[in-house]
Amino acid sequence: MKELVNYILQFGNLNQQQMDLILTKAKEKEIKKEEYFSEAGKIAAEVGFIVDGIMRVCYYNNKGEEITKYFIDENNLVVELESFDNNICSSAYVQAVTDCKIIVFSKAEWQELLDTIVGWDTIVHKIISKALIQKVARRSPLVSEDATTRYLSFMEMFPKVINRVPLSYLASYLGITQSSLSRIRKNIR
Repeated sequence: MKELVNYILQFGNLNQQQMDLILTKAKEKEIKKEEYFSEAGKIAAEVGFIVDGIMRVCYYNNKGEEITKYFIDENNLVVELESFDNNICSSAYVQAVTDCKIIVFSKAEWQELLDTIVGWDTIVHKIISKALIQKVARRSPLVSEDATTRYLSFMEMFPKVINRVPLSYLASYLGITQSSLSRIRKNIR
C-alpha cells in the first residue's frame, strides 16, 4: 500500500490519521489477464490503483470491431469515471492486459473519504486533471502522425508497456492493422 500512499501525497498533504483512514478503506485485489475491472452496459462500482500490471480501456465500434482507447500502467488510478461519478452505464470496458494487482475502493468507501477528509476532493480533482492532460497529450499526436511515427512515439512514451501488451491491442490503439504493425516493427529493427 506504500505505492498508493506515495501516489496520493504527490497531489496534496494529508496527516497520518487521514492516511490511516484511507488505508482502512482500501482492499487489495487481483485481476487475472483478460478479466474485466468494469464493463460496458454496467455501472462502474470501484476506483482502483494499479500496483502491478497493465489495463486497457476499450470499446466496440459500430462495425463490431474492438478499439483500444488507452492503456493504464502501474502507479495510476483506474476508473470508468463518468459511469462511477454519475451512476450511469459505462460505454467502455476496462480490461486487464496482464495479471494485475490493484488496490480498490468501493463507491461507498470513496464517498466516505470525500465526506470525511478535508481536502480529499481537491486531491482527487488534481489526480483526475493530471490523468486527463496525460490522455490528451498521448492521443493528440496519434491523429496527425504516420503509422511508423505513431509506433515510435508510443515506444518513447510507454517504454514499460510496449513489450507487455499483445500486438492486436497495440495495433488497435495506434489505429493500424496488425500486419502493418508487424511490418513497421520489422523495418525498425
